[in-house]
Amino acid sequence: MRERETVLVVEDEALILFTISDELRHAGYHVHEAQDADEALRLLASDDPVGLLFTDIDMPGSMDGLGLAHMVRDRWPLVRIIVTSGKAVPDPAALPEGSRFLAKPYTSGAVVEAVRGMLA
Repeated sequence: MRERETVLVVEDEALILFTISDELRHAGYHVHEAQDADEALRLLASDDPVGLLFTDIDMPGSMDGLGLAHMVRDRWPLVRIIVTSGKAVPDPAALPEGSRFLAKPYTSGAVVEAVRGMLA
C-alpha cells in the first residue's frame, strides 16, 4: 500500500469514526482508526506510513485535534491534514500550514472528495 493511500481517522464518536472509515475503505483507501490523539500518535509512529490525517478537534485525551494536527505537521511534514468540528470554525491562521477545515455535519461523500483532493 502506498503511503498516500493510507488515511488515519481520529474521532471519539464511534458511529462517526466507523462510518467515515468504512466510506474511505469503500473508496479504496487503507484506513487506521483512533479515538484520541495519543492513539493516533502511536499509529503515526508505527511502520505503516500515513498519507493523510483526518481529525476532529473536540476529543478527550492529552490534546485536542488541533494540537494533534500541529504536532503531525511538525513531526511528519509530508502528511496531509484535514481538521473537522461541529462546534466551532477555527480561524484559518490557527490551522497548520497546508491543512484544510471541513465543518460538521458533513456527508460521507464530502469526506471522500476532501481526502481525494488533498491526496491528489
